[in-house]
Amino acid sequence: MVYSNSISTFYFSYVSVFLMRVSKVTTKTGDSGQTGLSGGKRVSKSHIRIKTLGAVDHLNSIIGWTSIKADESLKENLSSIQQDMFNLGGELSMPDSDFVLLKRDRLNWVESEIDRLNKDLPPLKEFILPGGSELSARIHISRTECRNVERNLVELSELESIPELHIWFLNRLSDYLFVLGRTVLLAEKHEEVEWNHQK
Repeated sequence: MVYSNSISTFYFSYVSVFLMRVSKVTTKTGDSGQTGLSGGKRVSKSHIRIKTLGAVDHLNSIIGWTSIKADESLKENLSSIQQDMFNLGGELSMPDSDFVLLKRDRLNWVESEIDRLNKDLPPLKEFILPGGSELSARIHISRTECRNVERNLVELSELESIPELHIWFLNRLSDYLFVLGRTVLLAEKHEEVEWNHQK
């Protein structure tokens, strides 16, 4: 199979960050504390771009862990979000490329899901405690890690150019996960526990 230069660059750079499509996982190229981006550029593993890629990978893993407890319909949605995380990470690993993997229609989908779920939820009167059931708790862990990825992206955007869509998507995704956690509790007939600030 023959790939264009942009596709080839994508696979090589993504392999170095996420260890995708490799037959030999241990390469020893990172023993010096550096790792590779697209075009062969080497950066420190403490670089904010690498930290952000790691946070994206962590969120993707947590969403996979969350989906284990989900029904088939929700599992399909979470799997699509995992694809989004790989697409976002792929773009982040190619800072000098115009290659677009995360599409605007995915942001539109998240926003429509928020509206769809939110219309059946009771209005919030107070902050609620994360948890209530195992699935809801896992969703809230996904939500908090999503915020962590967003913070990393914002920090990166203050130093280097990144697509605005990345930050928009993570911001909406955390909102979606919050609403989803509430929706799951309602479906499971668990009551939400409000923050009691009088204690």
